[in-house]
Amino acid sequence: MGDDIPPKKSGPQRLQAALDAFGLDLEVAEFPASTRTAKDAAAAIGCTPAQIAKSIILRAEGDDRPVLVVASGVNRVDEKKVAGLIGQSIGRADADFVRARTGFAIGGVPPAGHREAPIALLDRDLLAHAEIWAAAGAPNAVFRLTPTQLARITGAPFEDVRRDG
Repeated sequence: MGDDIPPKKSGPQRLQAALDAFGLDLEVAEFPASTRTAKDAAAAIGCTPAQIAKSIILRAEGDDRPVLVVASGVNRVDEKKVAGLIGQSIGRADADFVRARTGFAIGGVPPAGHREAPIALLDRDLLAHAEIWAAAGAPNAVFRLTPTQLARITGAPFEDVRRDG
């Protein structure tokens, strides 16, 4: 009994399946070291922190939907700009909200493959790079893609979401 239950897929495996569904040649890579922060990821990969596409999950206060902002690793997100772009107030999302709505834990949230489709925005500063790297479902997993591929897998526009100053 129980032998017919398939093993639960890991976050990186779930993301790889979601990426495969887009028909793009994107591959999840797992590292022995943590890629939880933009600085850690850049060091493990050998790229600049600006090339890290970090996924920030916020909470739309009007309809309680998750809001995904994919930002350059060197930028902080301006929540007032994000609120203006989506037309409603936003607040911070705690770890339980992030896991329940995305299916991933903070530190490994990818830009795609979420349990619930978020309202999504992309940092236009990512367009300055030919290739970028995003979290892939675990604190030590990432995948390489282009800004154009990021827009395709998220269905999101590039906007000014960077906090100035």
